[in-house]
Amino acid sequence: MANDQFVRFENVDKSYDGKQLVVKGLNLDIAEGEFVTMLGPSGSGKTTCLMMLAGFETPTNGQIYLDNKVISDIPPHKRGIGMVFQNYALFPHMTVYENLAFPLRVRKIPKDEADKKVDKALSMVSLQGFEARMPMQLSGGQQQRVAVARSLVFDPQLVLMDEPLGALDKNLRESMQYEIKHIHESIGVTVVYVTHDQTEALTMSNRIAVFNDGKVQQLSSPDELYEKPVNSFVAEFIGENNTFAGEVSDVSGDKCKVKLNSGKEILANPIVAKSKGEKTTVSLRPERALIDPETKMDNNHKGKIEEVIYHGDHTRLRVDLLGNKEFILKVPNSSNRMDIKEGSEINIGWNSIDCRALDPK
Repeated sequence: MANDQFVRFENVDKSYDGKQLVVKGLNLDIAEGEFVTMLGPSGSGKTTCLMMLAGFETPTNGQIYLDNKVISDIPPHKRGIGMVFQNYALFPHMTVYENLAFPLRVRKIPKDEADKKVDKALSMVSLQGFEARMPMQLSGGQQQRVAVARSLVFDPQLVLMDEPLGALDKNLRESMQYEIKHIHESIGVTVVYVTHDQTEALTMSNRIAVFNDGKVQQLSSPDELYEKPVNSFVAEFIGENNTFAGEVSDVSGDKCKVKLNSGKEILANPIVAKSKGEKTTVSLRPERALIDPETKMDNNHKGKIEEVIYHGDHTRLRVDLLGNKEFILKVPNSSNRMDIKEGSEINIGWNSIDCRALDPK
């Protein structure tokens, strides 16, 4: 039976100087076979958590468990963890085969068995036939695939990946995201992945832990994180987001009225703002707002188009709406609208359920 607490952080703090905590009271469970991404801006604590799990850093307080065992006193090379770094960390003087065989040799695995494991790992990353190449004879993408293969070659319980695709160009990065995702799905190893790239996190993960200021702000599946952010930080950090600042003027059931700084009122979903008089920031995804909606929506307002930007599959409109001159709309380019011009007035509608009243920014 899969272990739901295969990796467990229990009340973990980390301070480098004895004063300031870079990780604060972290409690986090990761199930066996799960792909969990730690996502956040620089300095949010995500890489420090990965380094504590790997054994390169020690928690100031609290415990970290792997498969129900406390691992604080186990040195990194005895934790049975595979690691992939951004800079590949391949041995430049060794061939691809020797790089992959190295972790097996350290574990004293017989040569014939090691050969089979190297073959299997190279086939996972589609690099059969590259055994005799040196790292400098490979492209950046191929080097990273060798690094991924090396992290998997000894059948680790857990693989940690620290910004592994950060040095690759956009197209290569995207194809590697799918490759790593498919490898994870086919072998079912537990992966903990660190990135500051939200698209990467949404594409690859079963769950995402969004870090800010040393704490996990939200731990959810990618769709829930995007559709149901629990606070303004998560709403702003994941995907594009329109915001309005205001004060709750009325709450009834699953709706609240928010009086905006511009004096107008909108209806919103009271996620954080629960009582009259509370300050709030209202969050609305660009694709949830429609021009001239065909079905009735409970928010309908006039806006003026300030800027039109063609994006191929859609057109982005920057609209002056309810005092927000930076309101963004996305219009699919299948709609052939003639009235989308700078300076024209449009009717914009959205539903209050998509409009989340969160903590003030």
